[in-house]
Amino acid sequence: MNLRKLACLSLLSFCASAGPANGQAPTPGQAQALEQQGNLAEAEQAWRKITETNPKDAAAFASLGLVLSRQGKYEQAVPAYKRANFLNPQLPGLHLNWGLAEFKQQHFDAALIPLRAALKADPQNLQVRTLLGLSAYGAKQFADAVTYLELPAKADPSNIELHRVLAQSCLSAKQYDCALAEFRQILERDPDSAAAHMLSGEALDGLGRTVEAIPEFEAAAKAAPREPNVHFGLGYLYWKQHKYEEAEAAFKAELGIDPRHAQAMAYLGDIQLKQNAPDRALPLLNKATQLQGDIRIAYLDIGDILAQQKKNREALAALLRAEQLDPTQPDAHYRLAKLYRAMGNSAAAEREFAKVNQLQEKAEDVAPKIPNPSPSPP
Repeated sequence: MNLRKLACLSLLSFCASAGPANGQAPTPGQAQALEQQGNLAEAEQAWRKITETNPKDAAAFASLGLVLSRQGKYEQAVPAYKRANFLNPQLPGLHLNWGLAEFKQQHFDAALIPLRAALKADPQNLQVRTLLGLSAYGAKQFADAVTYLELPAKADPSNIELHRVLAQSCLSAKQYDCALAEFRQILERDPDSAAAHMLSGEALDGLGRTVEAIPEFEAAAKAAPREPNVHFGLGYLYWKQHKYEEAEAAFKAELGIDPRHAQAMAYLGDIQLKQNAPDRALPLLNKATQLQGDIRIAYLDIGDILAQQKKNREALAALLRAEQLDPTQPDAHYRLAKLYRAMGNSAAAEREFAKVNQLQEKAEDVAPKIPNPSPSPP
C-alpha cells in the first residue's frame, strides 16, 4: 500500500498546486511572485531572507515551509512550519501543510500532531480526515484510523485503495464486522481481488466463522494461485477444522512458492506429528525455528517429541520457549508439568499444574486466529 500516493490522490488540490521561486527580493510580494512564476529555488532564498529580517513573521516561515515542501525538501520544511506554529498557531493551512510534510517522510506519528490540530479547526474537511486516517494507519493506530477514514470512504465509494486501508484498519483493530463490510464492498467492484478474499476470510475467522472463511481463501487461491500466504492461510483454516489432508496439501503449495515459509513448515511438521510420524516432523519443526524464532507451535511440538525420546533437557528448553512466547496458554504449562514430573522435580510440576488450573477457564481460546506470515505465534 503506497500511502503517499494515496494521500496525493485524496489531497489532489494540495498536491497539484503550483510552487514558489527564488530571488533576491526582500518583500513577501516579490517572493510570492517568484512562486507564481515557478522559480521555487529563488523563492526559497527570498523567504529565507525575509525570515532573517523578520524573525517573528509567522506567515513568512509558513511560506518558507511550503516552498521547501514543493521542492521535496520536507526535512527542511518541518522546522519552518514548527517555527510558524510557535509564532502563530492560528495560521490557515499551517497544520495541514506541516502534517503533509511529516507524512511525506513517513513520520506518521509526528504527522498526527499537526493533523489533529487541522481537523479540530475544520472538522468537516474530508481531505484532512483522509490524511489523518492514513497517518494513523501508518502509525499502527488502527482504531483511530477507522474513526478518521469512515467518513472519507463513505463519501468516495469508488476509491478502492481508501476502502482497502479502512478495511485493513478494521481488521487490525479487531473490528471484524466493519472489516467484513468493507471487504464485501471491495469485492463487489473487484470480485477477483485475491487480497480482498483473503482479508474477508481473516475477518470471518475473527468472528468465529471459520467454515465461511474457507471459501474466501479458496477463491483467493483460485484467483491468484501464487499470491504470497494465500495457501498458508487456507491451510491454517483447514488445520483448525482438523482437515489435515487438505491442510497438508495447502502448506506444501505455500512451500512450493516460498521454500523458506517458516510457518507453513511448522504447521506441516505439526500435521506429521499428529499423524504419528515424529521422525518426519522433527526436521521440519527444527528448520522452522531456525528460520523464525517465535513460532510457538513448533517449540511446543519439538518439546513433545524430545520428551518422548527421553531427551528431557532439550525438551525442557523447547517447552520453556513455547511458554515464554505465550504464557496465557495452558497447553505449554501442562506439558511442562508432565516433563518436570518425569524429571523428578515435583515442586516445579505442581507450580505448572497450578497455572493450568488458573488458565483452565480460558482453554477455549487456545485456538488462535489466522497468524501473520511474519512473527505471530499461535
